[in-house]
Formats: sequence, C-alpha cells, structure tokens
Amino acid sequence: MPNPVRPAALVLAAALVLTGCGADVASQGDRKSASGAARGHYPVTVENCGEKKTYDKAPQRVVTNDVGITEIMFALELEDHMAGYVMPDDKGDLTSVPWKGGYQKTKWLSKETINKELVLDARADLVFAGWNYGFNEGEGFTPAELQRVGIDSYLLSESCRNGQGKARGVMAPLDALYTDLRNLGRIFDVEDRAETLITSFRKEVAAAQAKAAAGTDRPRVFLYDDGKDKPLTSGAYAGPHDIITKAGGDHIMKDLKDSWTTVGWETVVDRDPEVIVINNYGDTGADQKRKFLKSYKPLANVSAIKNDRIVVLDYVDLVESPRNPAAISSLAAELRKLAS
Repeated sequence: MPNPVRPAALVLAAALVLTGCGADVASQGDRKSASGAARGHYPVTVENCGEKKTYDKAPQRVVTNDVGITEIMFALELEDHMAGYVMPDDKGDLTSVPWKGGYQKTKWLSKETINKELVLDARADLVFAGWNYGFNEGEGFTPAELQRVGIDSYLLSESCRNGQGKARGVMAPLDALYTDLRNLGRIFDVEDRAETLITSFRKEVAAAQAKAAAGTDRPRVFLYDDGKDKPLTSGAYAGPHDIITKAGGDHIMKDLKDSWTTVGWETVVDRDPEVIVINNYGDTGADQKRKFLKSYKPLANVSAIKNDRIVVLDYVDLVESPRNPAAISSLAAELRKLAS
C-alpha cells in the first residue's frame, strides 16, 4: 500500500523543527557521497583480487583488520567512513606516523580476533581485511559469509590468492599497495588523495634506491619473521621482497611464489644470508628472536650470524602499509652502514 501524501504544512513544520534543533540531516559522509553522485562519480567498478566489484556510493561504516590495513585508510583520510578497527596492541608505535590522528578519531573495536559478531555489532557495511589478515575459512570468517549477512568486503591485495592452493600474491608488493590506494580512492571518491600519496611514495622509494650502495655487491638478505622448527619468512609477494630489493639487497627467498610462508633452515643455511632482517612484533620480541638466531647451532656459520649483521624492522613496516616506503629508506641506510 503506498504511503499517503503528507499535507504541505505538516512537511514544512517538520522541516522547521529539525532546523530549529540544529539537526544535521545529512552526515558528512552522506554529503560526500551525494556530491560524488551529483558529479556522476558513482557507480564505480574496481577489480579486487580478480573480482569486479561495483559501488553505488561510498561505504560509511568500514571495519578494518590489522595495523597496515587500518593505516591505509588513515593515510587516505577516510576516518569519517570508519566504524572502527581491530588489531592487537603489539604492533609497535602508533604515535609517530603522519596519520596518527586517525587513531585518535577512530574506535578501537577489539584487540582480539575479528569475527562476524563484532562487525555486525559495529553495523559495518564493508570489512577491509585479507586472507590470513582476518579472513580465514577455519574461523568461518570469509567474504562469502559476510555477504550472506549483507556486509561487503574488500581484500588486501597483498593477500590475494593466486590459484596455487592457498598461496598468496598476484603482483609485486609495492604494486599491491598502489593498487589498493587507487581502488580505495575510486571507491571513496578521493582519487586525488590516492594519486598524491602514490606520487610521494614513488619519490621516496626512488630516493632510497639512488642512495643505495652503488658499485658494491648487493648483500644477500633473509627476512626472519618467527619460528624455531621452521622459519616463517617472506616470498616474492610479501612486502619484505620489495623493501629488501629496493633498499639495495638481494632477497634470498625471491624465488618463492608466495607472500608469507615457511621454509626449511637447510635452505637458509645453503643460501648463506649476509644480513638478517627481524620482523619485530608479538610476544616474542626482536631481542628474543635475535638471541635465538645467534644461539641456534645450524646457523653458526651463516655469514649474517658470524658477522652479527642483524637489522630490526617493525611488523607494520613489512606488511602492506603506507609505511613501506619509509621502511625502504630505513633499510637502505642500514645496508649502507653495514657495507662501510
């Protein structure tokens, strides 16, 4: 049954009441979406992990999982479009980044594992996470499951599965970062911001490469994340690959067509890294990881251990995040120091 037409006087009176109360009828996010629609920006279609996704308007209540993903949103100044973020409190300093204000404005929803109940309680309209960055079939938390309850998903490009089992990665790590910035720029109608960030990041990376030790052999570098029986490390599709390579190093696991994965210690010993980069996070911090590496007998004759050439970078520097370019600059400086 159609709604009856209200008398004009009643409609006018209601409008006056709202105005008199100082009510903001359209939220800032709604106004931005309306502005984008008026300019013909929407609908927009982006490709995310091989799937075409169309958005009729900018999502208004995004929930992000993990620090790198959250900071991608903050770097694009999209706090007003967020319902909150989920991440443990072991992810390093959150106060010295250019977008630290995002943490002050946005609700920290949980320090535990993200799940369907949490995002439903947050009234999320989109979850920005990734495979093994929140999404996990074993936990029953997947884009398909969210879609069944009316919540959309955007997958971190570093985490895209490549068709080889559950192996992840379909493009170079920095390309994954730039792809997500561009896609989100389109989804939220902030393309200029995205392009400004990408241009700035490219310049920072180029400057670091220019300063990398020229005329010298590239030191062999191994990324150690964690693990004693088998080390968790980075393949060609996780952030450390581009960070190591563009900082002037030779990533010894560059032939692994995966992102974060385990290898055998025999492979590490055989490839004899001259520098080891430790991923600093979690209950087992960098000092404990360093002690383990230096005391683990099979590594005793590895060049990096013999010469005590161990560098520490934080987790958020190494996963896909807007901190990747600065991490390249930092590692390039450390490699130059070690080469001198």
